[in-house]
Amino acid sequence: SQYFRRYHNILIGERTAEMIKCNVGSAMPLEEEIEIEVKGRDLVSGIPKMINVTSVDIRKALADSVDKIVTGVLRLLEKTPPELSADIFDRGIMLSGGGALLKGLGEKITKETNLPVHVADEPLISVVIGTGKALENLSDYSSVLIKRNSY
Repeated sequence: SQYFRRYHNILIGERTAEMIKCNVGSAMPLEEEIEIEVKGRDLVSGIPKMINVTSVDIRKALADSVDKIVTGVLRLLEKTPPELSADIFDRGIMLSGGGALLKGLGEKITKETNLPVHVADEPLISVVIGTGKALENLSDYSSVLIKRNSY
């Protein structure tokens, strides 16, 4: 929503911004770019206003966030133990969470890391499911869990 405020003098809600990101947003150029109408409140006049934006505009608006994600992945890979690095090389990176739904994010990470990237089957709930499985089998994961008095 900051993008629309800064570059178009229009105020949109967070729900509208999320809808735009999900429907039009991308981390990489699309085969066919999309144009949509965005409705909000003009910050100068205070009256409702409609503008047209393209997927190229939204990609530029998301570029800093996408770059931060890619940089985070690269930093994490640099700190990964060698045994796990070999596993990641063989199996690839698994994306989960809402960001995994951004078109082209996996492709962008693959381009930067030369590693295959997969999106979880249910990216919005996969972390919760994994946490639940870990809690159900706590003894199996005791060697990788951090003890409370360790931090």
